[in-house]
Amino acid sequence: MFKVKYQNEVKSFYEPLTYYEASKSFGVNHAMVALVNYELVSLSDKINSDVEVDFLDISHVTGYKIYQAGLKYMFLVSVKELFDCDVKFLHSVPKGILCEVNLNHELTSEDLTKIKGKMAELVSSHETFVPYHLKPIDAYNYYMQVNEEEKAKMVKSLSSDLITLYRLKNNFNYFYTFMPYDTSSLDRYSIKYIGNNRIVLVCPSLALKGRLPDYVNYDNIINNFMDTQSWLQTIHCPYLANVNDLVSEQKIKNFIAINELRFHEDILRCSEKILQNKDVKFVLIAGPSSSGKTTTTKRLSIYFESKGYDAIHLSTDDFFVDREFTPRNEKGEMDFECLRAIDLELFNNTLNRLLNHEEVEIPEFNFKEGKKIYNGNYVKLKENSIILIEGLHCLNDDLLPFIDNKYKFKLYLSPFMPLNIDRHNYISTLDLRLIRRIVRDCRTRGVSVENTILDWKMVRSGEENYIFPYVSQADMIINTALSYELGVLKVYALPLLYSVALDSSCYSEARRLIKSLDPFFTINSEIVPKDSILREFIG
Repeated sequence: MFKVKYQNEVKSFYEPLTYYEASKSFGVNHAMVALVNYELVSLSDKINSDVEVDFLDISHVTGYKIYQAGLKYMFLVSVKELFDCDVKFLHSVPKGILCEVNLNHELTSEDLTKIKGKMAELVSSHETFVPYHLKPIDAYNYYMQVNEEEKAKMVKSLSSDLITLYRLKNNFNYFYTFMPYDTSSLDRYSIKYIGNNRIVLVCPSLALKGRLPDYVNYDNIINNFMDTQSWLQTIHCPYLANVNDLVSEQKIKNFIAINELRFHEDILRCSEKILQNKDVKFVLIAGPSSSGKTTTTKRLSIYFESKGYDAIHLSTDDFFVDREFTPRNEKGEMDFECLRAIDLELFNNTLNRLLNHEEVEIPEFNFKEGKKIYNGNYVKLKENSIILIEGLHCLNDDLLPFIDNKYKFKLYLSPFMPLNIDRHNYISTLDLRLIRRIVRDCRTRGVSVENTILDWKMVRSGEENYIFPYVSQADMIINTALSYELGVLKVYALPLLYSVALDSSCYSEARRLIKSLDPFFTINSEIVPKDSILREFIG
């Protein structure tokens, strides 16, 4: 006999059972993975001794990513069975996953109906995701045999002694994470066709407590991402294996220079577009956390100055209310993401005084002390001045309600990583931003890894509420991801992530991030240009 403890309940068993069976015995539905001794354990693994366990569903970031991986696999198998063709999973988009079906004809409404029917059939048939543990060389040989060379290269370069491929029906694949136990838990999704054989798999929303959100068409984001990915195809670096080859062959420096040049060109195009409109006096630069707002704003300022303009750079972060006055959410936690976290009265009064040609002193927010500091930074509007304002809420007209939109140019930034790991695995924008934030927060704000991870859920909730609803209002989007950057960030992030204690509530998330960095070959930061947007995070 052995005992299994879940929360405050203990049950005895006389035969080994899977963690999935244990979850059901405790009445837990839709579990994605087990947590045992602070380590993640697949639901297909067996219990045969005393154990204390927790079960993570999609309300936990790890459970959510496992759900997404399972949904991708289920969609892939459905398409293969129906049309005998492959699917490329391109990237995440707000509310879902962007994918492309490699058919030789345009998807019809009948085709889409068949796909939906096949996926529903898989859900109802409780198909199991069966794990197969292979040596990397065996996984390599398998992928070479099925003509997926980019996958073969990646599994060969992983540091693990074993690679876990999962079988779903007659298909084998690897998604860099555990899988759900079976398809019955993947019953919340919708399929939105957006043309050109591209589909968005709409996933349950963490912000909506697992409910399915209404899909909003983000054409501007998708088009921007597709342009960048097409560029990577042009320079023959669509996959991570291609970049790792450049590192191995000591040719990465040129690739870095090419990436930096493209970002400079994006800034140049944006600047020229702004200056074409003589009415624009305010450039409002918004983006989620760690999207590179500060560097981009400085770059724009330099360009405007080179054209004879007086660029005034303001950050809404410097107008935060002092920490003791920070609004609190329904849980009583400080809400740094809401609009009221900004001293709107001071902010608008400062801008009004500027517009009245008064000299004003701009504060600087000290994040370590949690208050505004005045260091004699005085500015005054000139005839040729242009005001650049960066911050979370800059697409929201409630930030500057008294200024007509014709005087505003709204710019949205986000690091949509165009580099894919392989045809079925993309690099998560959320993970990229979180790793950027972990490195930056530790270096500049004295914030521990644990606190950055703990705050991330609230940060993400703020983005869902205060940024994404306004993205469609942006006059232009700039992709701030650099296709080489995770190889550099890895050097800084790994020591911080490994420092998370075994008994920390953030341990499993830290280990997940460590594992996500495994495929990236490290890149020496000394060859990163001093004016790179990456310097905003690594220093």
